[in-house]
Amino acid sequence: MQVTRAMKFQPHIVGLGGTLRAGSASEMAMRAALTAAANAGARTTAFTGMDLSFPLYMAGGTERIEKVLRFLMSLRRCDGVIIASPSYHGTISGLLKNALDYIEDLRSDQRPYLDGLPIGCAVCAAGSQAAGQTLSTLRTIAHSLRAWPTPFVVTLDTSDTIFDEEGTCLRPQYARQLSELGEQVVKFAGIYARQIG
Repeated sequence: MQVTRAMKFQPHIVGLGGTLRAGSASEMAMRAALTAAANAGARTTAFTGMDLSFPLYMAGGTERIEKVLRFLMSLRRCDGVIIASPSYHGTISGLLKNALDYIEDLRSDQRPYLDGLPIGCAVCAAGSQAAGQTLSTLRTIAHSLRAWPTPFVVTLDTSDTIFDEEGTCLRPQYARQLSELGEQVVKFAGIYARQIG
């Protein structure tokens, strides 16, 4: 029997999130969803905090530091993405936006940008209004990168502590939601793999 790519497929899921403060809620949320993706059979790579501290993106620039090149190579080879952002004044953080701007370097690839890939979105905010606005921005960015935001999304109210120092989610409902997010990205990555053969 011929073994197809889909039969032996193990998706590579890349997680992006966090702030320059180690252990931020958005970093922990991304890691929780990425762990669920790994438990569902994926290989995973995380970029957070200082991993995403790049020089300001300049369109047409050719000089790229090593960690930018590593970031872009991971995205070139991935099968899905999980993004978790804090809500800063109703939108995503500058750190994350700048990193996402570098995806413009993938525009001429055989698979341009993140074409066809599932993107799971999570937002941390001290209130529902800011979270909703930021989530809308993330989904718009996903569409602009030719990707598919997953139907399931997560918004976390950080008015109270959500994670302990080890990254364990202290709220069962959020733990379940982050797990579902990670699992859904893996599921849709598999569907995409079967479509392209």
